[in-house]
Amino acid sequence: MILVSVLIVDDQAPFLRAMSAVIEETDGFRVVGRAGSGEEAVVAARALVPDLVLMDVNLPGIDGLEATRRLRARTSAPVVLLLSTYDEDVGARFIAECGAAAYVTKSAFGPDRLREAWTAATT
Repeated sequence: MILVSVLIVDDQAPFLRAMSAVIEETDGFRVVGRAGSGEEAVVAARALVPDLVLMDVNLPGIDGLEATRRLRARTSAPVVLLLSTYDEDVGARFIAECGAAAYVTKSAFGPDRLREAWTAATT
């Protein structure tokens, strides 16, 4: 089985733990790193070369949208899945602004949504 390497980016420790648990419970995915700001995400993605980045929209410093733009501008850009508490309808605007593959509300995120977003982004 191919493992999808995942970088989790969020400034709230409880959410980082919750996301790690979801990823560890999802066959085929593994956490390779965590970051607490947009700047840390850009540096960590360069060092870790993840397949997938789970990016919170609201971050200290550069926000998740700007961090996503920077990641997507790279030659071997990871797939970026935006996460936040905003309603799903706002997600389409976020995707258009930064080039993320998908948007999922934090409350709806789980193994099924993770697999669906990854499959949709890579097929």
